[in-house]
Amino acid sequence: MYVGTLSFDLLLGDVRSLKEKRSVVRPIVAELQRKFAVSVAETGSQNLHRRAQIGLAMVSGDVGHLTEVLDRCERMVAGRPEVELLSVRRRMHTDED
Repeated sequence: MYVGTLSFDLLLGDVRSLKEKRSVVRPIVAELQRKFAVSVAETGSQNLHRRAQIGLAMVSGDVGHLTEVLDRCERMVAGRPEVELLSVRRRMHTDED
């Protein structure tokens, strides 16, 4: 069993309120869940208007498949025009860790 996680640090565009922030972050979270069947949530910077942290996790029996899905998730978030991807932290774990 392999567990992969991604932690995205995002800078949001022209966002002036937490309500506007939610309107940017929620569609990203929903698209990741829908397209890639991963667990996703906003995990930090909830009270900052222009910053967001999104955490993602996936479990797979095949490390190749896991790596491919995490790569695709990262490319999707990086390609969103309304956010700037400041950093991504990737971690891979096995059941032997």
